[in-house]
Parts: sequence; structure tokens; C-alpha cells
Amino acid sequence: MLAVELNRTNFEYDVHSIVKAFYPEEQVHVITPEMSEEKKAGLRDAVRFKVELREDGGTLWIEGEKRDWKQAGEGEKEYKYAFKCFLYRVLSQVTGRCLPWGSLTGIRPTKIAYGLLEQGRSVPEIVAYYMEKYDVSKEKAELAVDIAGRERALLAGISHGNEGGQQGGDVPGYSLYIGIPFCPTTCLYCSFTSFPIGAYRRQADAYLDCLIQEISYVAKLYADRILDTVYIGGGTPTTLEPEQLERLLRNLREKFDFSQVKEFTVEAGRADSITADKLQVFKKYGVGRISVNPQTMNQKTLDYIGRKASVEDVRRAYELARAMGFDNINMDLILGLPGEAEGEVRHTMESVVEMAPDSLTVHSLAVKRGSRLNQRILEDGIADLGRNTEEIMEIAAAGARELGLVPYYLYRQKNMAGNFENVGYAREGKLGLYNILIMEEKQTIVACGAGSTSKRVYPDGRIERSENVKDVSQYIERIGEMIERKRVLLND
Repeated sequence: MLAVELNRTNFEYDVHSIVKAFYPEEQVHVITPEMSEEKKAGLRDAVRFKVELREDGGTLWIEGEKRDWKQAGEGEKEYKYAFKCFLYRVLSQVTGRCLPWGSLTGIRPTKIAYGLLEQGRSVPEIVAYYMEKYDVSKEKAELAVDIAGRERALLAGISHGNEGGQQGGDVPGYSLYIGIPFCPTTCLYCSFTSFPIGAYRRQADAYLDCLIQEISYVAKLYADRILDTVYIGGGTPTTLEPEQLERLLRNLREKFDFSQVKEFTVEAGRADSITADKLQVFKKYGVGRISVNPQTMNQKTLDYIGRKASVEDVRRAYELARAMGFDNINMDLILGLPGEAEGEVRHTMESVVEMAPDSLTVHSLAVKRGSRLNQRILEDGIADLGRNTEEIMEIAAAGARELGLVPYYLYRQKNMAGNFENVGYAREGKLGLYNILIMEEKQTIVACGAGSTSKRVYPDGRIERSENVKDVSQYIERIGEMIERKRVLLND
């Protein structure tokens, strides 16, 4: 265990992210002035770093060794940037390591490139900017610029991108997210809002009743706006029975104008929940893009992480979807799973290349605080935790290239294996528009269902959010409150 003593609040996330990236095998804690004395006392023996921040700079003690820095710029944003660079560079010297994304800790590193491209900066200039200002590697800087350019080209086709039609249309557009918070089982690494369907099956119909109330309100409120994309995620939407999916999709089609919808996605997800009857419902209501998500094609790993779908189930579900005419199928993979090294990842990629999906989302494992995997690490150590490396990331990238897929969106999460990133690859013409919209935050996204978050994007770039409660029972009991939250957020 490693603790960092910090004399100011609002820097905890950045301190934790950078220190954890350099010391991935340690449980990292940040002690702040607001922390209770009891909790501070329990961490005193673990303190290895101490950070004192002042108006003119600060001091960092690493196991007694003192490092000072002076703040040259002005403003809170520049102060935080200078501090992060200082902390990163000192830890890089101490550990002898360089991180692929340097001192960047945010989840959307491509937004920097996107903004600079909008300003007319050249690709070499932007790559140099990433490398010089944030210590990002040349490879990651080039990846960010490549993806940002592809995103801009796709979003240029949306003439009504945000409030007020700022991208050329008089009518503002928006996207709709529908959350189905049920799963067959909860995977070892998962901390998303999901509930095992076996225990919640009796509540599924009541949940749909409330979900339809919420989407009905949105349909009326935004009747004069253009709906660009619809994404049904989870959880695992296909844990619902065919008649429940029919009810949900019928209501969506009846209440919303789909005439200008450019992308309709259902994250079918777990192969053990995908059946011909459910896929037929999707075809009936015009779903164009689905996901069949194996995470890995190694049976031993699937068993360990608690995914009941077998490798053969994945192949069966994929072949069934192809046979039924789906021509835009995504697959999700996770690199850094327990027990997986280069050989296991290579086997997964060979299997995926053989199936040839239209898009591929490659995640680096992020150990979430609320996951059973994190609990197992706390209790048993991390001897069995997978490692992610440049070589492993390249195996996945090479597989994507072999399939003719290009990288089109990217995001990062806290505590990611190897300090890498999640990358979406797709065939040209099959790039996931919703994924780009949610990453680049260029459009209002209205989210319905337990655990979902709506984001209203204003013309000046300001973003306001409204969250729904995560618990299914609370969502059902408080559906009126959830609708009221949307009224407050979305009404002009």
C-alpha cells in the first residue's frame, strides 16, 4: 500500500491517477485535509510521498527527498497543468519509466487534437504539442490526431449537431440512450449498473413500464428536434425476453420520428442471451448495428471472470446474426484480463479475425473500486492479474488492420492496465456515430433508464448533466422524480 499526503483538495484525482500509473501494483491512497483523522491515522504507515502546494508552486517529498517547483503561469487551469507535469516528470525520473500518455489524466485525450484541428493547426504541430506539453509518446500523439481527424470528417455530416443548429441547420439534433441494467451474471471486473436478471426478473416488466414513461416524456419534449442516433445499452439488453424487447422497440418507433436516424444500435452483448427470436425483433424494428461481445476467446479466462457464454456460444451468436442479415456487428475485447499474456491475446485475435466483425472495441482492463476483481486484489494480492504491454496492444491493432478496420474513437479510464487506452476500430462506412458523439461531447444526449446520465451540450460548449438513480427498485419508485430531473435539464 502507498499513500500520498496532499495539503489541498481538488487535486486528488490527478495525483492518484499519475502515481497509480507509475506504481500499478500498489494500492494507492491520497490523504487530503478533508479526510477524517481516523482514516488518516490508518494510512500514516503507508505514506511515501508528501505534496505541499502553494500559490507560487510547491514541494514534493519522495521518501524524504525534496523536490521543488515554481509556477510560471497564471490561473487555476495552468497551475494544475504545471503541477501535473512536475509530478509526472519527477516520478518518471525516479522510476525510470515513461508513460504512453504522459501527464494526461483525462478520459478524452483526443479532444485536444480535435480542438487544435478546428483551429487550423497542422498534424505535425499537434503531434509536437502533445509531446512537448504533456510528454505523450509520439505513437499515442499520432493516434490521437488520426482519430480526431476521422471524427471531424464524420461529424461534419451532421448538419444539426447541437443546441441552436450551430453546425448549419435550424433544428438542433440529439441522441437517445436507453439503459437496460440487467445481466445474466455480474462479471468479475464489472462495476457498471447491472443487476442479475435471475433475481430481478419479476421487476423487469415494472422497469419497462417506468422506462416507457420516461422515453414518452422525452419524445414529447423533443418532438421538434431531430433524432440522430439511438443506442440501447446496459447491462445486457438481450437479458429481456423477446416480447419485452418487442414492447420496448415498438414504443420507441411509435413515439419518436426515426426518419432521420443515422444509426440504431443495440448492444446485444453476452452471447448466452442472444437468440434468433430476439434478433428477429431487432430486424423488425430496424436495428442496424449490434454488438456480440466475447471480451476474450480463451475459455479458461471466460470461466474465471464469470461469463457463462462459452467460446462456442460466441461463434454461434455471431454466425446466427450474420445469417439473419446483420451487416454491422461490433465485438468488444478486454486486454489485461487475469492470466492473459501475449499468447492468449494472439489466440483471441486470430479467432476474431476468422469471424471478421465490422468493428472492434479494444479495452484495456480498468480495475474499478466497486468490482469483485478489486475485492479479490485487496484480499489475495494481484499475482493472477493480467498485464497489458505495448506488444499486447500491437497484437490487437495488427488484428484490426488485418480486418481492414481503422481507429475512430478513443477514451481512457482510471486504473487502466499499462496506462493505455480503449480504442474503437471499424470498417470505413461502419464507424459508430454514437460513440464519437459521446466521446467528443458535441451533441446533447438524452439518457433514459436506471444509472444513466443525460448531458445537455450548449452552443458555447458548456455541458450540464442529470443523473438517474442506479438502483432498479429506486428507479421504479422514483420515476416521477427522474422525469422531473429531465424537465429541469432539458427545458429551455
